[in-house]
Amino acid sequence: MSSEIVCFFPSRNAINESICGRLVNEIAEIAFAIARTNEPATEKLDQLLTAIHGHTKMTLVKERYMHDLIATATRENWAIAKAHIERMVAIVEAIIREGIEDAAEAARAVRLAFMPFFHPILIEHCVQQRGDTEADMRGQIRFILKALGRSDQAACRIPA
Repeated sequence: MSSEIVCFFPSRNAINESICGRLVNEIAEIAFAIARTNEPATEKLDQLLTAIHGHTKMTLVKERYMHDLIATATRENWAIAKAHIERMVAIVEAIIREGIEDAAEAARAVRLAFMPFFHPILIEHCVQQRGDTEADMRGQIRFILKALGRSDQAACRIPA
């Protein structure tokens, strides 16, 4: 490690937290951009869940060190990981609120239902066990939208 890096970061943990923060902020920016579109709530939720899954899976495959770092932060319950989860639930809640009364409860339920496609350790397991997770992810999104009372397949353009 160069002395320049040490000057800016007091410890290895501080470096790891900074890297982790950069990655979760990247995901949050994607989520915010989707949430701000003029699309119907069902389309936003579909795009958001698909984007999160794709980003997490891409990180697993192409940036293994980053994936392992996020997995560690999640497993060890780092403050940055907790804050990221809360921020993502708030974004999902805001999208759901567009058409559902109890959006906070629904957002927490969506987070739990989508956990296998969002959590870095679980997605790693899914990829190792089944390879391509796209069909499972699409099925789970259809399930979530139906559970939220949005079963109009044509409106949200989710392939059956």
